[in-house]
Amino acid sequence: MNTCIISTFTCSYEEFFDMFERTKPNWSKFVDNYNVAKLDENKSIIVMNVIDFESLQSFMSADEMLQWDKDNGCIDHVYSMESMG
Repeated sequence: MNTCIISTFTCSYEEFFDMFERTKPNWSKFVDNYNVAKLDENKSIIVMNVIDFESLQSFMSADEMLQWDKDNGCIDHVYSMESMG
C-alpha cells in the first residue's frame, strides 16, 4: 500500500532523519520502497510502499517510538495513496 507520512517535529530535521535512519533495520522489513523529503527545518514527508501495514502501526506505536515522539514534539499524519491513472 502506498503510504504518505507527513511529520512535524520540534527537533531539527537532521535529528529527525538520524532517528529515521537509525530505526531503518526495524521498519525496512515491511517497507518495500521509500523516499524522504525535507519540507522545512521542522517538517518532512515520507512516501513509502508498505507491504505490512499492521507491522508499521506496531512499530509507530512501540514505547520507544512514542517516547521519541513525545521528547521531540513529533506528530505524524498518515495517509494511504492510490494511483489516479
